[in-house]
Amino acid sequence: MKVFRLILLVLHLAIFSLLLGVLLNAYIPPKVFPWFNLLSLGFPILIIVYVLLTVFWIFCWKKRAVVFILLGLVFINPVKRWVNFSTDNKKTDDLKIVSFNVKGGVYGVEEIKSYFNKQDADIILLQEYGASKIYQFNGLKKNAANDVISIFSKYKIIDHKELINSNYDTNNAYAIQADIEIKGKIYRCINVYLQPFKFEKNMVKLNGNKDEDEQKLKDVVRRLIPTFKAHQDQVELIRKAVNNSPYPVILAGDFNSVPNSYEYYHLSEGLKDAFVEAGKGSATSFHDYKFPLRIDYIFTSNSIQPISYQVDRSVKLSDHYPVIATFSLGR
Repeated sequence: MKVFRLILLVLHLAIFSLLLGVLLNAYIPPKVFPWFNLLSLGFPILIIVYVLLTVFWIFCWKKRAVVFILLGLVFINPVKRWVNFSTDNKKTDDLKIVSFNVKGGVYGVEEIKSYFNKQDADIILLQEYGASKIYQFNGLKKNAANDVISIFSKYKIIDHKELINSNYDTNNAYAIQADIEIKGKIYRCINVYLQPFKFEKNMVKLNGNKDEDEQKLKDVVRRLIPTFKAHQDQVELIRKAVNNSPYPVILAGDFNSVPNSYEYYHLSEGLKDAFVEAGKGSATSFHDYKFPLRIDYIFTSNSIQPISYQVDRSVKLSDHYPVIATFSLGR
């Protein structure tokens, strides 16, 4: 029994070290050491194992349980980026935003139109828009768009420009910004679609054949690492637009990155994560794989107060779920 407990203790310390490695994404970019970013993908599993081992020490009445509980407090905020239980905000909202990767409308353009018309949103941000598709929403105008991402707004867009417009055959990353006048005040809205990993299900599904599964894992890592490094350059361009904005910022979209990744830490710097501020339950927004993946976000400047946040799992109009948030503009 002592040997078994020793093995579990070593395992627990190893899990704690890996979790600390995830936190280092805030400081170490992928071009320097990409493996910490790789760890961020496994954060949900790592934290679950950490909690289970802590519970084991509690039932064993071991003093080390107290140590691991205290150490685990370091991961409260990282956990809240995945699963959160915020209290209801009683303030009145005056802005509703929906961000949604529609996967080129392959699940049905008319169904997507109908869904958004029922939402009555003030701003809609679409990713994987689909150049051949035509979307028209009641009361909204499309004033900023390219073939992949678009911004629809009830309010006047006074200026817009592309921040990133890539060649699909190279890195396929896009970002646009629109300065929107809302009730006499201007806000900068940035819609982001970071470079995808371009995985197909058969590329990540293990079949029990040792050699084939090992090769699949190697192929996955070979695809992940270069994409992490490409994201670093894309994040820098977006951060420049955020930092130089003379207006409060709304930053949203499909980041193709999970919470606690390098991308998350650096894109959210100085901004509020609407889910952390006002969300409840799980923030998982990509449902095509049987693994918790939150890759869709809405961040705002501190002057914009999140009131509610919802991942709408009632519809499957894409391999993503729509992300819906309401805000108080504080006037």
